[in-house]
Amino acid sequence: MKVFVYGSLRRHEKYHHFLEDSMRLYEQAWIKGELFDTKKGYPVLHNGDNLVYGEIYEVSSETLKKLDGLEDYQEGREVNLFVRKEQEVNTDTGSVKALVYYGVNQALFQEIIPSGDWKVHQFIKNHPENVLYFAYGSCMDQERFQLAGVDQFFQRNLGAGHLKGYTMKYNFVVHDGGRGDIVEDGGEMEGVVYDVPKEAVDYLFKREGVVPGWYRAAFVDVEIGNILHEDVLTFIVIGKKAEICPPLHYAREILRGSLPYVSENYHKKLKEQLVFLGISEDQIVEMLKE
Repeated sequence: MKVFVYGSLRRHEKYHHFLEDSMRLYEQAWIKGELFDTKKGYPVLHNGDNLVYGEIYEVSSETLKKLDGLEDYQEGREVNLFVRKEQEVNTDTGSVKALVYYGVNQALFQEIIPSGDWKVHQFIKNHPENVLYFAYGSCMDQERFQLAGVDQFFQRNLGAGHLKGYTMKYNFVVHDGGRGDIVEDGGEMEGVVYDVPKEAVDYLFKREGVVPGWYRAAFVDVEIGNILHEDVLTFIVIGKKAEICPPLHYAREILRGSLPYVSENYHKKLKEQLVFLGISEDQIVEMLKE
C-alpha cells in the first residue's frame, strides 16, 4: 500500500527511520490542503485548496501499523489525533491513490505554512548562513548574476552536480518560449552547484518568482564527484505546461553556463534537446562562439 508523508517522516527528517525498509516511489508529490506548524516539531494537514508537498512510499502492513502508532491513529476509535484517508495524490507522471494522515485536533493548527512544504518552512525559519544550491537552467551562467549585481554571492562554484531520477525540460511557458524545469520521471541530469550565502537565497526566491507562484523551493540529494550531498536547494516549476522551445538568449545561457562543468555527454544531450525543440544546429554553433 502507498502512503503520502509530508512532515517528520520525509527523507532526512527525524522520524524517517520508520520508513527505512520502505521503497520511496516519488519524492515530488502534492495534494490539495493546508499545512500547519503545530509548534511541536511536526506539521499537520487540514483540508483546503492550496498545495501541500511531500513524498510517497510503498509500505508493508507492519510498517503501516507503526505509522498509525506514531500518528496516534486507531481505526474505529472515536477520538484520534489524526485520521487516515485514501486520497488521490499528484506526481509528475500522474496521480496515484495513497493513504494520507489528516489532523483533527484543532489545538494542532498553530501556524499556517504558506509554502505547503515542511522542509522549506524549516529552512526559512532557520535561515542558514550558507546552503548548497543546484542550478540547472540559466543560473548555470554568470551573466544574469552580474547584471543583477549579485555575482559576488555566486563565486563558490563546486562544479557539476548529478541528480538522479529527474530530467530537465522547458516546462515553464512565458511569452517568448519555455524556461527550465526539473521533472521527476526516472531520468538523470546534471547542473551546477554553488555554495551560497543567505543573501543569494533571498535573491533566488525573488528571481524564481516564489511569491507569485512560478517556481517553488525544493530540496534534492545531489552527487558532486563521488560525494552525495543531502537536501540541496533547487527550484521547481509549479504550473508545468507541455515543453516548448526556449528563446535563443535563454538557450545560450544554458549551453554557455553548463559547458565548463557538466560532462561532455550531458552537454551533447542539452544541444540535442534544443534541436529537437526547434533550434537549428547552426544556431547552436553560433551560440557557443559568443
